[in-house]
Amino acid sequence: MQTKKVPFTFNRGGYYYFTRRIPKDLKHHYKCKRIVQGLRTNSSSIAKSRAMITAAKLDEYWSHLRMTETSIIGKHMLSLANQNSSLVDAHESISIENALHLYRSTRGKDKGKTFHQASERACRYLTSAVGTKNLHEYSRTDALAFRDYLLSKGLAGSSVTRIFNSLISVINFSISENALDLKNPFIRIYHDRNAGVTKRLPIPVKTITEIQSKCISIDDDMRWLIALLSDTGMRLGEAVGLLNSDIIINHETPHLIIQPHPWRRLKTTSSSRKVPLVGMAFWSAKRILKNNTDNLHAFSRYNKSDLSNANSASSGLNKWMKSYVKNGCSIHSFRHSMRDRLRAVDCPMDMIDQIGGWRSVASIGVNYGDGYSLEKMKYYMEAIGRT
Repeated sequence: MQTKKVPFTFNRGGYYYFTRRIPKDLKHHYKCKRIVQGLRTNSSSIAKSRAMITAAKLDEYWSHLRMTETSIIGKHMLSLANQNSSLVDAHESISIENALHLYRSTRGKDKGKTFHQASERACRYLTSAVGTKNLHEYSRTDALAFRDYLLSKGLAGSSVTRIFNSLISVINFSISENALDLKNPFIRIYHDRNAGVTKRLPIPVKTITEIQSKCISIDDDMRWLIALLSDTGMRLGEAVGLLNSDIIINHETPHLIIQPHPWRRLKTTSSSRKVPLVGMAFWSAKRILKNNTDNLHAFSRYNKSDLSNANSASSGLNKWMKSYVKNGCSIHSFRHSMRDRLRAVDCPMDMIDQIGGWRSVASIGVNYGDGYSLEKMKYYMEAIGRT
């Protein structure tokens, strides 16, 4: 396979190396005729960026060597000016678009669609707010204007936080990979993280019972999904991405296996877990397996492409539930309700975290063992049905 030619480099074994001949007037400073240094990459774009920066630093150093050997009035000032010029030249070769490309092609090589969409969205917002610039040209003033732009669009504080975090990651990655002498101006920009955030309310137990009763009456895949959420407290995305093989009913403690899949990633490492099937969740599991023999996915209507479509599920389920729940409640409210219902039967806090896949101080100890058994979790989950 022919490698792409990159200035100041050669390729050996698929990896790029920086190389440059030492000028004749400076050979007495060296023991060799040529400088060679590994660039630690097999990417031509990354190699080009690193090689240009290394070459600029060499030019700076060689200028300094030459001036120390020459009697010039004010040469200390020339050295400083030359240094600043060299650094700017190196930085000017990297725009926010270059940084995004590097981030997506390297850091995002094995990442899913959501990862790429988040970084693209953040950079698109940035260029809309303050324009397309090279990294060294962005200032603190730009960062503040970027924040104000996001807030002016009516975005919630949590969304602004996610966008800033994505942008910071893109810029930090480029700074690190290209060894840039830059400070990221988008770090530590204040905004109210709770602005525009509507508090999600739990669904009252009486209303949950009414909804579950309706699920039995209608008895279709959408109602199976609602029933499953109502008595497990799992995230909608977790449920939508289930395989039939993740549903284990022929076991002394029927349960779900919540694990990562290529079409559905999990939110945190603590999200990987087993959850007992009790009450309406067990009813749902049996209905799914009985009526879903021709499909791989438990909820095939939300898995018609490479990725599970939890947004489509959320829209449809919330629309149906609107006539049963009060304002402020949604399909996600089952998750809040499960936490409250488990507290009401004195379930240990770290067990609650394990059941829901919540990450908290109380659940840290779970990571050092197998956690609570399915049987113990089942005891408290069945107890909420007896209250």
